[in-house]
Amino acid sequence: MRNNPWVVLAACTVSMVCTVAIAAPLVAARSADAVIAGAQASSAPASAAAQEPAGLKDAKASDCFACHAVDHKVVGPAYDEVARRYAGKGNAAVDKLVKKVIDGGSGNWGSIAMTPHPDLGKQKARTIVEWILSLKPSAGASAVAKSSAQTSGKTYTYKTEDGKAVKVDFQVFLPGQDTKVTNDVFTGYEQFNAYCNRCHGDDAVGGAYAAPDLRHSLEGGMTYQQFIDTAMAGRESRGMPSWAGFFTPEQIRDIYDYVKARSVGLVPEGRPASAQD
Repeated sequence: MRNNPWVVLAACTVSMVCTVAIAAPLVAARSADAVIAGAQASSAPASAAAQEPAGLKDAKASDCFACHAVDHKVVGPAYDEVARRYAGKGNAAVDKLVKKVIDGGSGNWGSIAMTPHPDLGKQKARTIVEWILSLKPSAGASAVAKSSAQTSGKTYTYKTEDGKAVKVDFQVFLPGQDTKVTNDVFTGYEQFNAYCNRCHGDDAVGGAYAAPDLRHSLEGGMTYQQFIDTAMAGRESRGMPSWAGFFTPEQIRDIYDYVKARSVGLVPEGRPASAQD
């Protein structure tokens, strides 16, 4: 596999951080509310909805759900898989996981490093960990298996302007249209050209700060999982910040879909036509 191509100079990070400082509180609130809706339904009885566990509240208030979900892998492992692995291991497991939450790091669930959370504090970290370990793993397929199944769904075949057939795993155009993109792809275009373009160039053509042309990254074999792993974890040593807590996983997927559609030649430079037109 090629070295990860997301290389961004520190000068670029200044612009990104300024944008995050302005908009992050609004997007982070949206992220927590959107992601936790499903988590609440699958982890607590309806009658207990008014008595949300303290650990769940603290997880929502932090950026936990940018990289985790209750029942499937996002960037980090599913919480019910964590509960399954450490079931019955007592305070030693709690202490170990609290340290991991605060210090960050990789190795237990793969090579992608978990972002450190020193500002969370030991007490809140412990409350979150105890809530995670209280979850009852769902019967049947594991979260890893379910996550794999979700990536092998329907495919769509389109033709580029020069007649080349291309196949993707998401819908690019509205039904019955060959020029108007879906809301997801259009949202990806808007997000990319509001934030990612500062380093990766308008319309994903490569940036002025040594950041790569992401179309080429996808052409070279970068998968969606690698894409979201890099976006959420960042590459601090190379000047790229983490976007966890700013973008939701759904927004990263929209950005990926837009860049992928650009990389295979289905969406040209400029604003794509959409249902709004």
